[in-house]
Amino acid sequence: MKINNITDAEEFIDSLTDKRPAVAGMMLAKAIESLELGQMYYEQNDNERGIRRLAGCLRILKDYQ
Repeated sequence: MKINNITDAEEFIDSLTDKRPAVAGMMLAKAIESLELGQMYYEQNDNERGIRRLAGCLRILKDYQ
């Protein structure tokens, strides 16, 4: 699942509830890594909206973690 906004992040977390804990943890780690890479891309391109959008998604996923 591609996470593009806060709603996507919340839906992703909801989808983890029916997964085994080990699988959910791996999926969560990969999603966080992907968002961090996306945020670095936006930082290199001085895209403040993108940075803020992904920061919000990261905050939600890391709080769940």
